[in-house]
Amino acid sequence: MTDPVVIGLTVFGLAIGLGFGYLFTRLTTARRRERDGASAEDAVAGARLEAKTILVKAEDEGRAKAEAYREKEEEGLALRRLELSNLESRLGQREETLEQRASNLAQREQLLIDREEEVTRSRGDLEQLKEEARFQLEKVSGIDVAAAKAELLEQVEDEARREAMIVVRDLEVKAREEADRRARRILATAIQRLSSEVVTESTVSVIELPSDEMKGRIIGREGRNIRHLESVTGTNLIVDDTPEAVSVSSFDPVRREVARITVEKLVADGRIHPASIEEMYEKAKAEVEQSVRDAGEWALVEVGVSRLHPELITLMGRLKYRTSYGQNVLNHLVETAQIASMLASELGIDPGPVKRAALLHDIGKAVTHEVEGSHALIGAEIARRFEEDPAVVHGIEAHHNEVEPRTVLAVIVQAADAVSAARPGARRETLEGYVKRLERLESIALEFEGVEEVFALQAGREVRVMVDPGGVNDLEARELSRKIARKLEEDLQYPGQIEVTVIREFRATDFAR
Repeated sequence: MTDPVVIGLTVFGLAIGLGFGYLFTRLTTARRRERDGASAEDAVAGARLEAKTILVKAEDEGRAKAEAYREKEEEGLALRRLELSNLESRLGQREETLEQRASNLAQREQLLIDREEEVTRSRGDLEQLKEEARFQLEKVSGIDVAAAKAELLEQVEDEARREAMIVVRDLEVKAREEADRRARRILATAIQRLSSEVVTESTVSVIELPSDEMKGRIIGREGRNIRHLESVTGTNLIVDDTPEAVSVSSFDPVRREVARITVEKLVADGRIHPASIEEMYEKAKAEVEQSVRDAGEWALVEVGVSRLHPELITLMGRLKYRTSYGQNVLNHLVETAQIASMLASELGIDPGPVKRAALLHDIGKAVTHEVEGSHALIGAEIARRFEEDPAVVHGIEAHHNEVEPRTVLAVIVQAADAVSAARPGARRETLEGYVKRLERLESIALEFEGVEEVFALQAGREVRVMVDPGGVNDLEARELSRKIARKLEEDLQYPGQIEVTVIREFRATDFAR
C-alpha cells in the first residue's frame, strides 16, 4: 500500500519543477526583453513574484490532493479491517463446528468399539451353545457329526439321482416318441413306394436229368468226363443217390452258373466227352458274361443311375449270382438304392449321390473271395480306383461302421441297407447261427446286476428281462433297460432293432389259517 505522505511530496516536487520551468521561461523572456531595451530588474522582480505565487499555489494543491487521497485510503483500510473481522468471526464459528463434529465422531467410534466387543462376546457364547447343542444331539441320537453328514449327503445324492433319472426318463420318452413318429413316417413312405420280389438262392445248383442213365455218361469211363468237367469249370460236380438230378457246388456263384449251363447244354446235346465239354463251357461262359453285363445294365436302368464305369457295371452284374443270407445281392443293391433315394427325397437331400452310393455299397462282395478284407473297405477301394466321388466312396466304406459315418449320405445308406435286409422274407440264417445269436442276447443281459431271467423273443428282435424287485426299483429298471440296449449295440451286429423290456414284479403272499 502506498504512503500518502510520499504521494504528496511527489506531487509537490512536480509542482516545484513546473514552477522552475515557468520561471526559466520568464527569465529567458526577460533577457530577450533586456536585449530589446527593457529593464532587467523589473523583469526579474516580476518573475520572482510570479514564481512564488505559483509555488504557493502548487504547494496548496499538492497538500489538498494528498489529504484527499489519505482520507480515501483510510476509509478503504477501515472497510478491509471490518471484512477481516467478519472473516475471523466466521472462521471461529467453523472451528467450533468442526470441534463439535470431532467430538461426536469420537463418541460414535467408542460406541462402535463397545458394540463390536459385545458382538464378539455374543459370538463366543453362540459357538459355545452350538457345541453344547451338537454334543447333546450326538448324545441323544447316538450318531456323530461325520456320520450324520455322510448320511445327509447320501440322502441328497439319492434324491438328486432320482430327480435326474426322472428328467432323463421324460427326455427319453419325448425323444423316442418324436423319433419314432418321424422315422415311421419316412420309412413307411419309402417302403410303401417299393415292391420287390424275394429271390432265394443257395451255393448249390441242382440240374435235372432226363434219366439216371445220364449220370453214368456224365461220369464217363473211369470218371474221365466228370474230372475234366470239374477241372474246366473249377467247380465240384456231385452225383449222388438223388434220382434224375446232379448238383454243382462252388463258392464262386459265377463259376457255378457257368458249370450249370455247361452241364445242361451237354445233357441236351447228348454228346459228353472232353472236346464237347470244352466247347459247351466256352459257350456257357460267353452266355454268363453277357448275362452279367445285362444284369449290371438292368440295375442301372432300374435305379436310374448313368455314367458308371464299365468295370463297375460288370462287377455289379456278377452279384446277380451272389446271395447273402438267402437274399440276392444285386436285387438287394437295387432295393437299397431305391429306398435310399426315397429317404433322401423325404429329408430334402439330393437323391443322386445317395442313390449312387447305395447302389455300389456292396460292390466289394463281387471280389471278396479273391481279396482279403471287409467287403465295405474293398468296395470303397474299388470305387476310389474308378474315380467315384469322395462322398460316394465314404458312404460305401461307412455302411458297416468300419469307418465312422461323417455325412448324412452315409447315414442314409446305412438306414436303407438295414431296411432292405430287415424286411420280412428278405434274409434267412442257419439254425445254428440263429441259436447262437439268441444265446448271446440272453448272456449279455444276464451280466447286469439284479437280473434274474432273460427271454429272447420274436427271433431275437425282443429281449425281456426279469429283475429282482427288491434290488431294482422302477427308475433303476428304466436305466437298466437303457444300459442293456447300449451294450447290445456295442457287442452285437444285427439287422433292424432289438426291443429291450425290463419287467419288475413284486408279489406279497400270506396264508389265512
